[in-house]
Amino acid sequence: MTSLEGGCLCRAIRYEAAGEPIAAVACHCRDCQYLSGGGPTFVLLVPRASVTVTAGTPSTYWSRSGAGSRVGRHFCGQCGTPLFGESAAFPEIIGIRAGSLDDPSRFRPGAHMWVSSAQPWHGIDPALPRFEKNPP
Repeated sequence: MTSLEGGCLCRAIRYEAAGEPIAAVACHCRDCQYLSGGGPTFVLLVPRASVTVTAGTPSTYWSRSGAGSRVGRHFCGQCGTPLFGESAAFPEIIGIRAGSLDDPSRFRPGAHMWVSSAQPWHGIDPALPRFEKNPP
C-alpha cells in the first residue's frame, strides 16, 4: 500500500495519503463504539504530513479520550462520514478511517486496542496482538 485515496459518502470531501501506513488497528474504546455505531473503529495510522485534503473541509468534534488526551474526530458535515482521528498525545500521526477509503479491502488490521472496552458480542481475531488500552 503506497498511496491511499478516499472521502465521504456524498463526495464533498476527498483526501489522499502518500506512503506506507505506520500501523493498522481495530480500536474498541467506547468513543469509537459510539462513532462506528457499535463495534470497533478500523483505522490506518499514517504520518500527518502524508495526508492532503483535496476537496472540501471536514468538520471536527473534540473530546477527551479514555487515556485523558484531547482527541479530534474529523467527519463530513454534510453526510456525517467519519474520516480521520487525531490525538494531542501523538500530533504527528493521524488515523484514517478504513471505511472512508476508496478501496477498503486493502485494510488489514494488525492489532486490536482498547479490548478492555470491547463488547462481548464482537469477535476479536485471536491471531492478532491485543492491548487492554493503548499499545506501549
